[in-house]
Amino acid sequence: MKQVDNSTLWSWCLTGLLVILITTPGPVRSQPNDRNSTLFTADCSQYKGMNEEYLLRNLNTTLSSLRHQLSTNSVPYATARSLLNGDSVWGLASCRGYVSSADCVACFNYAVVQLRSCGFSNGAYVFYDDCDIRYENYNFYAESRARGGSLQCNNETSTQQAEFRKTANELLSDLRIAVPRTSNFYAASTRGIAGGNVTVYAIGQCNLNLSQSGCVQCIDSRYTTLDSCLPGSSGRSMDRGCFMKYSTTPFFRQDQTMNLTPLLRDGDSSKKRAIIGGVVGGTCFLFLVLAFFLWRTSKNSSSSQIDKSTGSTVLLQGPTRYSYDDLRKATNNFSPHNKLGRGVFGEVYKGAFKNGDTVAIKKTVMTSSRGKIHIDDELKIICNVHHRHLIRLVGYCSKGPFLFLVHEYMDNGSLDMFLYGDKSRNLSWRQRCEIIFGTARGIAYLHEQYHVTIIHRDIKPSNILLDNELQPKIADFGMIRLLPEDKTHLSTKLLGSLDSAYVAPEYAIHGQLSEKVDTYSFGIVVLEIISGKRCHNTKDEESVNQSLLDHAWNLYDSGTHLKLVDGTLDPSEYGAEEAKKFIEIALMCTQSPVSARPAMSEVVTLISDKSLDQMPPVRSAFDEDEVKIQVGETLTSFSSNSTASTIQISAH
Repeated sequence: MKQVDNSTLWSWCLTGLLVILITTPGPVRSQPNDRNSTLFTADCSQYKGMNEEYLLRNLNTTLSSLRHQLSTNSVPYATARSLLNGDSVWGLASCRGYVSSADCVACFNYAVVQLRSCGFSNGAYVFYDDCDIRYENYNFYAESRARGGSLQCNNETSTQQAEFRKTANELLSDLRIAVPRTSNFYAASTRGIAGGNVTVYAIGQCNLNLSQSGCVQCIDSRYTTLDSCLPGSSGRSMDRGCFMKYSTTPFFRQDQTMNLTPLLRDGDSSKKRAIIGGVVGGTCFLFLVLAFFLWRTSKNSSSSQIDKSTGSTVLLQGPTRYSYDDLRKATNNFSPHNKLGRGVFGEVYKGAFKNGDTVAIKKTVMTSSRGKIHIDDELKIICNVHHRHLIRLVGYCSKGPFLFLVHEYMDNGSLDMFLYGDKSRNLSWRQRCEIIFGTARGIAYLHEQYHVTIIHRDIKPSNILLDNELQPKIADFGMIRLLPEDKTHLSTKLLGSLDSAYVAPEYAIHGQLSEKVDTYSFGIVVLEIISGKRCHNTKDEESVNQSLLDHAWNLYDSGTHLKLVDGTLDPSEYGAEEAKKFIEIALMCTQSPVSARPAMSEVVTLISDKSLDQMPPVRSAFDEDEVKIQVGETLTSFSSNSTASTIQISAH
């Protein structure tokens, strides 16, 4: 590969980033406001070792994805990861809770420009008053240790120094307690100085990648540090995981404050606490003795395995365990009237608990040779997956050979019903685009953003459910992990239960499993969403039955792939170039060899950033040579569509 000097690479990267910042739609200020124009601190990691060109291309892609989330989803917190040439860049962006969406994006833009001062570095962070950005070439999301703290104080003091110090310290102390107890790790409040007209404004915030205990440690450290600023009129202290600030000058609106009282500790006297503590301590000691005895007489906890395929489950929170009687009552004794359907992994019932919660209960048979410990560990992994576009596992129940999985319930059912079922023809073009984008984000999270890589293996419309806003949620992810060990690999029984039209050829023929198996299935699903047709077969103008994939390739080769768009859609709903891009991305996802397919994080970037170029998909020269395999009693054909080209995320 041709060597390129660092300055040229940085020029490419910054040019690409600036183009993205300028051309991406959304409310972006021409100049930063007074707050976010003040750089707090910046730091650059000095370690190297990554390929410089791919590092910068990864960085470009990651930052672009972060900005898209902040601007399109109007969220104050975003994470992203890109993967090119075997190297990754993890990124995190966070805005303060009082900052508007427009100011958040504006602050992010200027923080990105500030990264230029780092030169070539495998990691860096930039802190403004209103936002911060960090990127590394490793997964730093779980870090909670306080590192790299900075402090800035204003030495101008109030005429009521003693009262000011006391009031400000009490406010910061309350925030220190309240912040880790809020749902978004953010709190803002004010406090007036007794006998004066001065008001103290203060906030505290932790990044959402921290655990609650990590937030407590981080914000405690910032609170202690800020004490050295008092009785100065303002101070701010940051760490790579949290931020705290106070000032006599308003920096958020009065209607953005919150009542901290419900979040604070109770007001019991030290005497009462001592009495209660003694009673509770004695009781706890007895329970500890009893628990130790029960633990010794039950299972050996050391049998819990930790390996590369599952990751550590020690720190994960387990799912709620329901009794069989609870589920029986919720489903009216598993009445046929409550049955929603049957899938690869068993029957699904609609259930309603006494508290009013409606759930979907999947009943499946478990005969795992790896036993209960394996099932518990796998359920713990699955239930800790939290993403907007993934169905949440609420809890489970084990009875005899049956395992019941309790999931959140989706009123609108599955995508296939909207494409070609009872609810067909109800999806607009914009809704279809949002379903494609949301599904891509969900799969990318499973592949690259969760601490364990989860390959779904059965991506299809019936496993994509729609919420009340017709946003997609992927179901049945991780289910394959619950199968007995001897059935988790490719087998006639397993493959026969999957819908062969969505299965990647290398998995169906050779049993080669990778994340790109899901990428292939996603490409097929996109073609179905765009066309409103089933993937199994379609008819071209010559009335020749063929798969939807072959039909799409034929149209693409002739330059008429716009004809694939569902004819029931009004052409005024969509742009021709946008429709072509979706079809081409779908075809890219189905290319062979496997290396030619983009990673799902790259797919997300291609969909979200119109300024990024993509390599055109190339159909294999061996397209007519179909590989036939026997699946159970059904003869299924797979076309070996392939290409030698790869996706390119340009940093130019």
